[in-house]
Amino acid sequence: MTAKRACVVLAAGDGKRMRSDLPKVLHPVCGEPMLTYPVELALAAGFDPVVVVISPQGRQVRRLLEQRFGKRVRLAVQRRPLGTAHAVLAARRQLAGFSGQLAIVYGDVPLLERADVSALLRAGRSASLVLLTCRPDDPSGYGRLVRDERGRPRRIVEHRDADAATRRIGEVNAGLYLVDCPWVFRALARLGRGNAQGEYYLTDLLELARRRGLAVRALERPGARRILGVNDRLQLAEAERELNRRLCARLQRRGVTIEDPASTWLGPRVSVGRDSVIRPGCYLRGEVKIGPRCRLGPGAVLSDCRLAADVEVGAWCVLDSCRVESGARLGPFARLRPGARIGRGARVGNFVEVKNSRLGPGAKANHLTYLGDADIGEGANVGAGTITCNYDGVHKHRTVIGAGAFIGSNTELVAPVTVGRDAVVGAGTTVTSDVPDEALAVSRVRQKNLPGYRRRR
Repeated sequence: MTAKRACVVLAAGDGKRMRSDLPKVLHPVCGEPMLTYPVELALAAGFDPVVVVISPQGRQVRRLLEQRFGKRVRLAVQRRPLGTAHAVLAARRQLAGFSGQLAIVYGDVPLLERADVSALLRAGRSASLVLLTCRPDDPSGYGRLVRDERGRPRRIVEHRDADAATRRIGEVNAGLYLVDCPWVFRALARLGRGNAQGEYYLTDLLELARRRGLAVRALERPGARRILGVNDRLQLAEAERELNRRLCARLQRRGVTIEDPASTWLGPRVSVGRDSVIRPGCYLRGEVKIGPRCRLGPGAVLSDCRLAADVEVGAWCVLDSCRVESGARLGPFARLRPGARIGRGARVGNFVEVKNSRLGPGAKANHLTYLGDADIGEGANVGAGTITCNYDGVHKHRTVIGAGAFIGSNTELVAPVTVGRDAVVGAGTTVTSDVPDEALAVSRVRQKNLPGYRRRR
């Protein structure tokens, strides 16, 4: 191997304090599994290879990594849950032949930043083992860093193994290491597990390195909540709030107005063009790309969408896996389902649902309409209460409405059916056969009036 820096991400823990059937590292933070954050960070920082250690029961974790990262990461399995040092040893085969610096990071640190990794690498220029530390408000449950009288790191004592004096130490191990490889594997193979947990502690590396006479550094970093992992639902919520604050601030610095960041929820794959405005209560997750000068909300929900420039998304709209071209207007209370394509300057109004359908430029469906599996031409007008009857109980069928066509209110279009260019469909019509270009289609029952009916009852 020619790589000088590799990374092992530990993701085999069961996360009992989460009290969940879902593996801890798969719990979402701002819409993305928390494991994806340290893995993405390692890849972005240029570590190669990146090895993720999972448990034998980690089928869901394996599936996520394979789908999201493919061959960019390698997988190793920790066959028995014998501690963090044992988990690192499980990656040994995937790192066969590697010689350089090895970063070790936990999979439950979604708030870790590139600056933390950079600080670790800088410290590693003059040390064989570097670990990050921090000072949380409450250090309970974390391993304490014990320093000697000269301030040099001596050992890490896990909370369960610490006496009262050691527990009063405020500096704790953050769980991010940089070590020389392959020395680390030789050292880990010599560790014992004479501790309260009966496990092989990765923290014992510090004492082994000191005995060997290797240079060791403990680098204290500010922002304990950023560095420490997520262990329970309370910390999960804290991590989500902090990450969301960062994401909002990033967009604001790039020229986006967010009227109320506290009520606006973003995901890490959301991008928004300058001079766009996000009103309170909006929720954007997945791969969302929004062009400049757009207006969202309040209360808009977007996932996996693309919006071009100058799009207006009104209050309480829900958009999922759709594309909207420039100048289109949506809502309020519009719903775009997967496969919806809204053309330039088109209008989708209140209580209109669009699924797997295309509205051409300037087309309008302003009120109380369902458009499923439909192609609607440029400038067509779809009246209130129109429904495309696309499902026959077995198969879905398409409806085609030509450019400039006018569909009257309360129309039923029984697919498969085509309404021609500039055709007109009268209000209340049930269309079961094709309508030619420029023709009028009317199928309602003729009105009959009964004079004096009310008096005769």
